[in-house]
Amino acid sequence: MPPVHLVLASASPARLALLRAAGIEPEVVVSHVDEDAVAADLGTDDPGELVAALARAKAGAVASSTAPGDRPTLVLGCDSLFTFAGTTWGKPASAEEAVARIRAMREGEGVLRTGHHLVDLGAGREVGGVEATTVRFGPMTDAEVDAYVASGEPLRVAGSFTLDGRSAPFVDGVEGDHTNVVGLSLPLLRRLLADLDRSVTDLWAAP
Repeated sequence: MPPVHLVLASASPARLALLRAAGIEPEVVVSHVDEDAVAADLGTDDPGELVAALARAKAGAVASSTAPGDRPTLVLGCDSLFTFAGTTWGKPASAEEAVARIRAMREGEGVLRTGHHLVDLGAGREVGGVEATTVRFGPMTDAEVDAYVASGEPLRVAGSFTLDGRSAPFVDGVEGDHTNVVGLSLPLLRRLLADLDRSVTDLWAAP
């Protein structure tokens, strides 16, 4: 039997790399969802509710334009936000904002939340969930912050940091699932698949 076809409704190279490392070769279809409009319609600042709504909107947008084809097809949407000292951040809008955030975060800790939403096109079923991971940061000098921001990496990721790039040496530890911090919780994906009567092995590409 051919593997179940997974469509990843995200442009994130980190999410794609996580899935590939886990033996899954998804099709990537970017949703182009207006995240600000989704947040405005939701009417809450709760980060867990917001990432869940954004993941659901992205999966739904791609699912509505995707034909099931000749094999079972699932659509996965994800969205991440980082909460630090009571403030929730997505990607920084500028290098200056990234510098200010990182200087505030050093030697502190925050929570990275990722919403996941999975749609089974053939069965007409969908499930979702949110994973939260606590991240502890080590010290960074002003020169190290400036060098990191100059690399451009923090402008592309929620919270202005990532565990799979140049900021990894400055993360002293995480409490919870580390793949969630990268952008997609593989254990949560496994549980969502089980809710749809699927196994993660159903998605594995042929050797």
